[in-house]
Amino acid sequence: MSEPVRQHVVVTGHVQGVFFRESTRREAERRGVAGWVCNRSDGAVEAVFEGPSEDVEALVAFCSHGPRGAAVADVTTSEEEPEGLRGFEAR
Repeated sequence: MSEPVRQHVVVTGHVQGVFFRESTRREAERRGVAGWVCNRSDGAVEAVFEGPSEDVEALVAFCSHGPRGAAVADVTTSEEEPEGLRGFEAR
């Protein structure tokens, strides 16, 4: 198993009100990735993903298109030091 990685992600576009958070939570749980996802007051969705590199990258890729109904304009990512998060929460 690979060393865990952590990505902080901000997704802009038409990404609120389209089940983006719930879809992301389901995908994260399916892949065994820890972290959280939330709506921001500026209309963006923000998330943190922690887990094996390939699964975290798959979630970042999911965020580039999101669920049906989303219109993603941009995805900004930054690497962070893993904190050992457990579980995934839609806030």
